[in-house]
Amino acid sequence: MHPRSIKAGFRSWTGRHRWAVLVLAGIALTMLPLPPHANAAKRALVLDINGAIGPAIADYVVRNLKSAQPSEVGIAVLRMNTPGGLDSSTREINAAILASSVPVATYVAPSGARAASAGTYIAYASSIAAMAPGTNIGAATPIQLRGPSFLPGGGPQQPSGQGDSQRKENPAEPADTETRKIVNDAAAYIRGLAELNGRNADWAVEAVRTAASLPASEALRLHVIDAVADDVPDLLRRIDGRSVRVAGKTEQLATAGLEVATVPPDWRTELLAIITNPNVAFILMLLGIYGLLFEFLNPGAVAPGLVGALSLLVALYALNLLPINYAGAALVLLGIGLMVAEVHIGSLGLIGVAGVVAFVVGAIMMFPGGRPGLTLSPPLLAGAAVASIAFFLLILAMLLRSRRRAVVSGAEALLGAEGETLFWQGTEGRVRVMSEIWRARAAGPLQPGTRVKVIAREGLVVVVEPA
Repeated sequence: MHPRSIKAGFRSWTGRHRWAVLVLAGIALTMLPLPPHANAAKRALVLDINGAIGPAIADYVVRNLKSAQPSEVGIAVLRMNTPGGLDSSTREINAAILASSVPVATYVAPSGARAASAGTYIAYASSIAAMAPGTNIGAATPIQLRGPSFLPGGGPQQPSGQGDSQRKENPAEPADTETRKIVNDAAAYIRGLAELNGRNADWAVEAVRTAASLPASEALRLHVIDAVADDVPDLLRRIDGRSVRVAGKTEQLATAGLEVATVPPDWRTELLAIITNPNVAFILMLLGIYGLLFEFLNPGAVAPGLVGALSLLVALYALNLLPINYAGAALVLLGIGLMVAEVHIGSLGLIGVAGVVAFVVGAIMMFPGGRPGLTLSPPLLAGAAVASIAFFLLILAMLLRSRRRAVVSGAEALLGAEGETLFWQGTEGRVRVMSEIWRARAAGPLQPGTRVKVIAREGLVVVVEPA
């Protein structure tokens, strides 16, 4: 067909036809697949881990890793500075890291920070482990929740000679069976993490058995970590293009130029961190117990019972998440019970002193030492003990003073009481004393309304005289 005829035919179309063609062409363009670079830009998700690793930190990390989508997050960076933490919280974080659909990098920063104990396990579980200059990693020996044994040798006794040859071969091997089980389990756990991510497994086991620790430069040389970086953008440049394992698959990182997005702990994490603080949990427990006791002793007060019930429920939730010694908790409850019994029995302080001793010993035992940030504050414990002792010295003084007073109940309570005459005839009449009307007798006549004082009582008749 001649071009002029085609052009003439196009001009003959109406405006409605032309718009229809344009709309169809636009729809066809929108249905075409977009090139990869047209997707929304990914970002590097930075989560800050500062302080002891406990239930609050675990909840914060796990929630954010589960919500991270590969289409939006190129890598999750755990910026860490921790002295250690709970084994349960550490394993919860590691499980989330290993199951994460996005690669996870643990970055020990800023300079002067450390990844001690639990932090070492988290670094070994991550796809990338990195450190800032001037930081250190290691000291991963697990700490038992129970106190040290009082038996010689620090643990259960073994028959003479048994285990000696094993300890000579490996001096770092613990003496008692229970400790060996804990250490061996931790060593096997961190070795598995090291082999999974291709890091130095021998040094990891040494960090567990001998509490070894390394600075950043030495850790990089021994292949304990993958990079040393000054900050997060520098880290993203250094690890770009590396092959890592993510959820059991091998992936190549594309981290250069990613936008850094830091997600601070939200209100839920902050609240959980407050109530799972051993000092706060201990105070809430005391408030709850004393509030409920006050409500039981004074029914109808409402406020103490309500505050006590709420405090005790929150305290029980927090204590359920913390590693507590239940024998210590039982001693605390026994001590409070003995102190309450002292108030009602009045044993001249003997029961009260026993209660204070049980309370203090139980509080010391309740939160085992050796876990940074997860122990009871000595000043708080001392303050609670001093307050309890002062309270029961006051109660004791009140009891002693009350025993020296004259009896003021029953018939003796009327002696010396004043009142007024209501009706009088001759030497007898009616008087009002202590809001009650009594038959009365006096030595002489009295006028109604006269103020009188009770000097004796004869059955249901009081003897009075003008006040």
